[in-house]
Amino acid sequence: MKITKMAINIATSLQLITLLSTGIIAGTLYIPVASAVQFPSGGRVSFNKSPLLRNAVTTFSGVRVWGATYYFTVELPADAGEPLQKVVIAQRQGADDIAFRLDRTAAYNGTHRQKEGVLALQDVSQDEETKAITVIFADPIPPGTTFTVGLKPRRNPDLGGIYLFGVTAFPSGENPYGLYLGSGRLQFYQGDDSFFDP
Repeated sequence: MKITKMAINIATSLQLITLLSTGIIAGTLYIPVASAVQFPSGGRVSFNKSPLLRNAVTTFSGVRVWGATYYFTVELPADAGEPLQKVVIAQRQGADDIAFRLDRTAAYNGTHRQKEGVLALQDVSQDEETKAITVIFADPIPPGTTFTVGLKPRRNPDLGGIYLFGVTAFPSGENPYGLYLGSGRLQFYQGDDSFFDP
């Protein structure tokens, strides 16, 4: 009888110790989910949902061709959470460095085939070292908008091949956090295009 009571007491004590130790371990390992995904302090503004690079296309794909326009179409989802203030477009790959006429940069609501109105630009500039082109819109683009930026090269590259242009989008605000949307891919072809040369 005494042995049975002793065995029950020992079993109960072991269960209690197991529960307590499990609780202590779980308590020490508990990491609040909110703190793991909180944005760093400093008042930085970010999109709730990333804009999407929908398309990149050139109007002429022959090397050394004059008069082409490179269009980059971006979709800002309805649940993006923040309006878009600027995009940065930078050549990331290609056998030749392409020079642009910044004063001919344009932007539109819609796609390059279905332009639904011109978007006013506040500023267009190019970094001297990286050659990245920054396009700042006069009015922030609201969520739920698809828009297109058109860049005018002085002429297409001298060398054919695949050229990649990275696109980064920034929300409006004093301290925006840019999101890299991926690379637009343009391909240029060698051919009998001498009549385009100056």
